[in-house]
Amino acid sequence: MASAVSAPVAPVVPAPAFAGPVSAPAAAGPRPVAQVATGQGPAAKAPAEPASVGPVVPAQIGPVGLRRTGAPAEPAPRTPQRVPERRPVVTALRLSAFGPHRGAAFRLGPVTLFAGPSGSGKSQALAAYEALAALGSGAALEDAFPDPGLRIPDLAVPDAGQRRGFRIGCTVDGPAGPVRLDLAVQAEPALRIVGERLSQDGQVLLATALRDPGRRCVQAAWLTGGTTGVTRAPLPDDRLGTALLPLRVAGATAGQRQVLAAAEQVVVALRSVFPCDPRPERMRAPVPPGEGRLLADCANLADVLRRTRHECGTRHALLTEAARTGCAGPVAGLEVRAPAGGPVTAVLERGPARPATELARLGAGELRFLALALVLLTGPGVLAMDPAAELLSAQQALTVLADGFDRGLDRRQGAELLRLAQLAGAHGHIRLVAAVGEELADTARTLPGVTVVDLTHERGERGERGERGERNGRDTRTAR
Repeated sequence: MASAVSAPVAPVVPAPAFAGPVSAPAAAGPRPVAQVATGQGPAAKAPAEPASVGPVVPAQIGPVGLRRTGAPAEPAPRTPQRVPERRPVVTALRLSAFGPHRGAAFRLGPVTLFAGPSGSGKSQALAAYEALAALGSGAALEDAFPDPGLRIPDLAVPDAGQRRGFRIGCTVDGPAGPVRLDLAVQAEPALRIVGERLSQDGQVLLATALRDPGRRCVQAAWLTGGTTGVTRAPLPDDRLGTALLPLRVAGATAGQRQVLAAAEQVVVALRSVFPCDPRPERMRAPVPPGEGRLLADCANLADVLRRTRHECGTRHALLTEAARTGCAGPVAGLEVRAPAGGPVTAVLERGPARPATELARLGAGELRFLALALVLLTGPGVLAMDPAAELLSAQQALTVLADGFDRGLDRRQGAELLRLAQLAGAHGHIRLVAAVGEELADTARTLPGVTVVDLTHERGERGERGERGERNGRDTRTAR
């Protein structure tokens, strides 16, 4: 880059101390995720992913500037062995003071399964990912976090202004290289974004901070390069600033083009997410014919099967083959009955001289299996989602989020869905991030290309040290 930018934004009003007083670092070195997210601590190069995070510090927003965080004047050369992702994908998720998670960093692969006992934070991790996806798609903060108070740790102590909150972040890999997004959110007394940071190779491309708590905006500064160096402007405190950058940056300088490439890569990855939770009780009744795009609860499964039956014979045949494994009894085909102007009913063909079985007669596990198999075998064009229209589908990767992925399934059905997820992940066009039970997790640990995030040990640490650490106003746990 032609010039390094070192002028910080004017001093800011500190944001709420979400977990207690700030602990100064004992020695120079890489900053915890919380400091990278909020501009605290001495300048330091962002750690490589996935990095274990040290003791969590509160999410206070200090003076923020666009600078290289302790890096040399020129970025270190990339490792020659690294092959950039062809499609933008989220490769790491970071959570701090979010539900049961304290400074946690999770690596995400083509197939990632969160496992652990009840209360270990599986659903919270998926909720954080879903919220980031909503913000990346332009949703308001209150839509991404309809119940923000439920994300705050139980024993988190508010500051003098009765303010509490949490921090979330992710790393997105793609053609532009790894890009980090870190976000500090105040949940109480008013929901607002109090700090955001977009960085790459240790250089901050966008930084926002709360300067005046009385105004519903944050002060933003993003890299411009050239003679200007930095552009400063207010941004709303209920929207993701990264998602707004393509509307504010012209791309006239090398610095602006770097900012745009990083922001657009993050936005594309976050928009390409489909949260899916099939509800068998809503899938049994006939449905009116529609556009054939699968809803998140899969209530219109019959209508989508009608569409795939006529438009994509290859994928429909693969789904039929999977149904032979996941459904009881013989399966000769998946068909639909759609009288002119009438509702659509899906049936399992049982073969010659055997009556067909309507989906309404199938068990809950069979219906969930069929819906999840359909999602893993299809793409954004058949799902009720809004992918980035400015990129070809071949340049995007869909990420399916499924909480309770194996709920109601037997071992055979779960293993078949994992096989489909492996096939989709190997091709690179569909990724899976799911919360599963221990039985399916045991099966997954033996499979290549499947990442199992075990949260069991984190629950034990919370029981032994969590209450003491939070009552002392600091967090003593580290991510693993």
